[in-house]
Amino acid sequence: MQIDKQQIISMIRSQVQSGNQDQSGQAEQELPQQVDTDNQQHQQLLQKFGINPQDLIARFTGGGIPGM
Repeated sequence: MQIDKQQIISMIRSQVQSGNQDQSGQAEQELPQQVDTDNQQHQQLLQKFGINPQDLIARFTGGGIPGM
């Protein structure tokens, strides 16, 4: 599944504490413009930022993210 980087950045920003924006800034620099949840490199980057690719798919297909 292709997901626009800005959607993921917005999600990361909503998850981090207001005083810690480093993670979203780093994600903005490292993630490609279109993140492919089927691409192993992209999956590893998402996991680096605390995002489970399967949860991401569920969120953007209307399934929500468990525990959120």
